[in-house]
Amino acid sequence: MKARVFVTLKNGVLDPQGKAIGHALNNLGFGAVGEVRQGKLIEVELAESDEAKARSDLKAMCEKLLANTVIEKYEIEIKA
Repeated sequence: MKARVFVTLKNGVLDPQGKAIGHALNNLGFGAVGEVRQGKLIEVELAESDEAKARSDLKAMCEKLLANTVIEKYEIEIKA
């Protein structure tokens, strides 16, 4: 089973890297670009056939390592 975990900063947390990307895009002539927020994508392959168990394991992975839950939020997408 394959899964994707999307980790982004929570709303209200400053995103200096996103600001820099947005500024650079504007300087490159992409004036229609507004606010930019950046994040990370983590792909995980699991040897688990039970989707509920896989989701539970991925949540634990996020809480313990993959995301800093003080300032980041995460979304889990599972592909069977």
